[in-house]
Amino acid sequence: MPSLPSTGERRYRWISTALSESTMQIKLSSIFVEDQDKALDFYTRVLGFKAHADIPMGEYRWLTVVSPDGADGVELVLEPMAFAPARVYQKALFDAGIPATAFITRDIAAEYATLKARGVVFHGEPQNMGPVIVVKFEDTCGNLINLAQPLM
Repeated sequence: MPSLPSTGERRYRWISTALSESTMQIKLSSIFVEDQDKALDFYTRVLGFKAHADIPMGEYRWLTVVSPDGADGVELVLEPMAFAPARVYQKALFDAGIPATAFITRDIAAEYATLKARGVVFHGEPQNMGPVIVVKFEDTCGNLINLAQPLM
């Protein structure tokens, strides 16, 4: 007859199972945009993301895009600029040169050339910053985006 696990082994299995079932995950990240249609055009046509959710919600929409090559289930919310302090925050970040978010690429030189040819406004050229190569660009919606290539 097989022996039962000890109390300690049972406790460990329970904790391990509970942690794996309740681990928090990042599924949504938001970026403020003035005009959701303009943002959707830029993020899909120019950057190559795919529209995911487009749900009417009164004056605005629940509007998300996903990366065709990104992690499953991770969406970028194109959040309407409906809260006055959000404008102040967005402008302060932009004026200080601080990106609102970052996107990762495997080939920053190729991505930079492609996006530049599509009219994307960059703040400089890709620069080696130790473990990553980075360059900032404008998203036409009031945000700076950091494009990064990890060096592994």
